Amino acid sequence: MARGFGRRLVWLLAGGACLAAVQCLAEGLPRSVAEARRLERESALSAPASYAQPRALSRSRPGELLAQEAYGGYLLPPGSRAWRIVYHSLDAEGRAVASSAFVVVPAGQTPPDGWPVIAWAHGTSGVARRCAPSLMADLYYGDLGLLDMVRAGYALVAPDYHGLGTPGRHQYISKIAQARDVIYAVPAARQAVPELGVRWVVDGHSQGGLAAWSVAEMESSRRDPGYLGAVSVAGAAKPEELLRHLGDTPGVGFYLAFMAFGVQARFPSFSPADMLTPAAMARYPAATSDGCWYHGYALFADLDSQAILKSGWDRNPWVRRFFAENELGRVAVAGPLLVLAGEADASVPIEGVRETVARACRAGSSRLRFRSYPGLDHDPTMLKTVGDQLAWIGDRFAGAAAPNDCAAP
Repeated sequence: MARGFGRRLVWLLAGGACLAAVQCLAEGLPRSVAEARRLERESALSAPASYAQPRALSRSRPGELLAQEAYGGYLLPPGSRAWRIVYHSLDAEGRAVASSAFVVVPAGQTPPDGWPVIAWAHGTSGVARRCAPSLMADLYYGDLGLLDMVRAGYALVAPDYHGLGTPGRHQYISKIAQARDVIYAVPAARQAVPELGVRWVVDGHSQGGLAAWSVAEMESSRRDPGYLGAVSVAGAAKPEELLRHLGDTPGVGFYLAFMAFGVQARFPSFSPADMLTPAAMARYPAATSDGCWYHGYALFADLDSQAILKSGWDRNPWVRRFFAENELGRVAVAGPLLVLAGEADASVPIEGVRETVARACRAGSSRLRFRSYPGLDHDPTMLKTVGDQLAWIGDRFAGAAAPNDCAAP
């Protein structure tokens, strides 16, 4: 279980707990809430005033830039440059929201057609406003292959997702909301950084893998001429199966709290107390408002995951509606889609990814490539496949024919 739906938790899933304090420290995991707060402060950046008070949404349209600033506080490859932007997006209900993002341009001379763009969709960072990757010096995924994309000559447009960075409640694991944040970040970034090219792909891991695949589904009706394809890495393809799996996994109860938060953010009539036990609800406010990934982990580390979900939680009508809305593969995707999964992924079981791929093929997807990797857990599936991701992305920008596994027997 790693950074997207977990962070350096291979030891936890194998053994169920730290065997010694030094092991926790070696894995970068906090032993206490105080330690978690310290770890999060080490990378935390101040939010610009524009995140809280962007230009009025009523005077703008989706994809329009609301605010921008060049920013030099990130840990980036030498010569690359970065900006933080705020732009007009839409939530899952179609309501106007202000979302934030960071943009990174590689070192060197701008290509004649502008920098090729990877729209990056990040994995779980938390659900509180402070958990925006644009407010982290390491951009949250810097050590998981993100900066390799910059070194390879791609510009990054990376939304935080609404409610992370900007005001509002983050609609966690909402494929519609996160996909819209990705789609509308691209034209807004071009307004801020004119040297970006018009052609782009989306690449995402875990929560972002869900978002990337959802972008591919939405583009079947949007038909953006600059869109070239999507990469979904260890994507949360079946949220219901995922939540059941997390409920049976020791030490990851904070994800269940995040999920309850996401259901309520999407459907305000839902009460997290209808899903979570009193023991979990006692920790829920702090996990969802006072910190991010490390903080949530520390708060729930000593609580048995199996004691977090109430009996009958999965029959709640709002939960059922949430699951139905966020299933992937019901419609054919536009353009090429690359789906990568680890066969040892203890966070997002590969069986659900395989089922979703098969469903997408039946729905009419015709340029879908699926690859699985023996022995790879959740984060390693991201980190160790960056070369494969970049090779596939390079082919899209080169105009090569996209491979198709849907035609296979």
